[in-house]
Amino acid sequence: MANLTNRNEYINKLLSYRDKDLIKVVSGLRRSGKSTLLALYRQKLLKLGVGNRQIQFYNFELPENYLNKNWDDIYFEIKKALQENMSNYLFLDEVQNIPHFEKLVDGLFATDNVDVYITGSNAFLLSSELATLLSGRYIEISILPFSFKEYLTARNIDIENKYLNYEALFFDYVNETSLPKGVELREGGYDKIYEYLYAIYTTIIEKDISQRHQINDKRAFGNIVKFMASHVGSALSPSNISKTLKQDGQSIHHSTVEKYLEYLISSFVFYKVHRFDLKGKKQLATQEKYYIVDTGILNILVGKERTTDRGHILENIVYLELLRRGNKIWTGTSRNSEVDFVCKTNTGNIEYYQVAWQLSNQKTEEREFGSLQKINDNYPKFLITTDSFTQSKAGIKHLNVFDWLLDRNVNLSIPNAHEA
Repeated sequence: MANLTNRNEYINKLLSYRDKDLIKVVSGLRRSGKSTLLALYRQKLLKLGVGNRQIQFYNFELPENYLNKNWDDIYFEIKKALQENMSNYLFLDEVQNIPHFEKLVDGLFATDNVDVYITGSNAFLLSSELATLLSGRYIEISILPFSFKEYLTARNIDIENKYLNYEALFFDYVNETSLPKGVELREGGYDKIYEYLYAIYTTIIEKDISQRHQINDKRAFGNIVKFMASHVGSALSPSNISKTLKQDGQSIHHSTVEKYLEYLISSFVFYKVHRFDLKGKKQLATQEKYYIVDTGILNILVGKERTTDRGHILENIVYLELLRRGNKIWTGTSRNSEVDFVCKTNTGNIEYYQVAWQLSNQKTEEREFGSLQKINDNYPKFLITTDSFTQSKAGIKHLNVFDWLLDRNVNLSIPNAHEA
């Protein structure tokens, strides 16, 4: 648990919605730290003077909390323990394990002096009747595994030390895992991390997806997951995945591929990023890109040799960080250029990001800066690389990725074109 005390941004978000007339839905991948987050938040409430009896915590991954009980049995059990004329805080962990859980949540939400917090490991939680039932009455807080900054903090590494070999630490981060418990296991050696990731992955694929959606052709499903993992950050469509697999002698209809992709996104294994037409300023409906929630899982799917190159891995990490920072994200495209990310920030501003491993030669430099230079507007443009010497030019800010990930007072002001 000590490992998770640095998840302050999520705690602060929950505190900002405390006692507001909204259900707080904490969603995210299995083992990304949802239950621990609620436990930490509960500790915070106790420190703020909330009484022990004002808090009820139910973990519905434990069968004893729901076996042989209907939703209404649990409802009345909770109601009975409520403290009168005081604020009550209810934490329902993995609530989707209860049949008709939406009735339980709605009933509790309608009760006076009750603040409801629920978690779930798949978007089924919000794609069910619950979303319809609670339309406009819930806030979703989506939790991701450790950021690079949180990962280093969990390893007790002093992130203020500018002279550390951040590149080596970054390789640990992307090759091992960003999942909290996995980081705790690293002392036992990589085998322990691998077993842990394999167990989580199997549970998601078997329990959350194959059983729930009654997938019979598990081999085909597994092949699609592996294909996605090998093409992180590449533009894909269900029909071109279907065609490629057909060339390998596997016949899977593109509509089946599309369904499988939706299941993987709903379980937070992959994130889908739509294309954005830079000229017409509108979202496009095809050739989306997909990023994986934890690059360590790639070792399970495509092995250590990684068919994905390190540039795409870096792009994946930058994407997750932009997501953590509250951005809405697209990939940018126009007739003669492409930019990795077009972001709408939580304040409504537009920003552009291009990601490359290194500006190793003149040609790479021209290509990466060129993608951003072709965008004809005055919004901020950033080029993110691992280069330790960064040189901004033509109004484009060149940032070192480790400084950016660690939020090291990176000077984000944009130089004028004539200064470059």
